[in-house]
Amino acid sequence: MFVESTKLRICALSRRPRLEPPTGAAALAGVLWATCACTGLFPMTARAQQGIAKSSSVVVQPGAPGLPSKTLPASARPTLPQPSQADIEFMQGMIMHHSQAVEMTALIASHTENKGVRSLGAKISSSQSDEIRFMQRWLATRGQPTSMAMAGMPGMDTSGQSMALMPGMLTPEQMDALRKAKGAEFDRLFLTGMIQHHGGALVMVKDLFDTAGAGQDAELFNFVTDVDSGQRAEIRIMQNMLEEKR
Repeated sequence: MFVESTKLRICALSRRPRLEPPTGAAALAGVLWATCACTGLFPMTARAQQGIAKSSSVVVQPGAPGLPSKTLPASARPTLPQPSQADIEFMQGMIMHHSQAVEMTALIASHTENKGVRSLGAKISSSQSDEIRFMQRWLATRGQPTSMAMAGMPGMDTSGQSMALMPGMLTPEQMDALRKAKGAEFDRLFLTGMIQHHGGALVMVKDLFDTAGAGQDAELFNFVTDVDSGQRAEIRIMQNMLEEKR
């Protein structure tokens, strides 16, 4: 019995597939893997690679036309370009300019039932309110006051003198007439007044770009060109609305 059982075990073992020892590249890879796992080399290598990545990160500042780029240290931080005085005054003046337009549109709800005027007024009020907030943020980010007037003295400059209206702004008499008008008369005064108002904004844009060194800030440039194209389009709409009323 013992002999037979032993023979059976030997036969069973002889039928099992034999695992051949790895040779060549596979053997070498196994040795390296075992060595790294035992010594903890892989974590050290990862840390070393991270250190190399950190130490090799650079900031490249493009040079002016004809000049080479500069390599700055990794600790370098971008800074906003210094705005020109004309940029600052344009933004401060346009805040005041836009504020009057928003004031004009606020009269629409109680002064006319004209759907076209109401729709246009809502668009102007929304867009110019958003632009006022943008201009206030732009000035505040650069450490500049958001108004030309002294705090607590609306309509006065730093010398205490009355400030001149920005180009195209309605005079106090024109604003008073607009407040008193109703219906079709209000529509006419609103449209003619807003065309005048938008035209003044275009003059302000032109004056800015005609000033040497002004309008170079990328954010300001994009904003101003949007104001120019948007108000030109609205002027055409208002002119067409006036033509339809004749």
